[in-house]
Amino acid sequence: MSTIWVVLIAIAALVAGVALGFFIARKYMMSYLKKNPPINEQMLRTLMMQMGQKPSQKKINQMMRAMNNQSGKE
Repeated sequence: MSTIWVVLIAIAALVAGVALGFFIARKYMMSYLKKNPPINEQMLRTLMMQMGQKPSQKKINQMMRAMNNQSGKE
């Protein structure tokens, strides 16, 4: 009888640990993305203008595609 209780407690602890870990990781990622938003076209356009380049839509699209491909490989 005591073996069954040990197994049940272990399973309950495992489930609780997984659930708690999920919510902690989710909260961390939400706060991280709020502090460091992913780059978008407007940010890229501003960056290019600061570097002295005149951003065309074709160049913006090309750079966005390159960044998306790079992030997809990881």
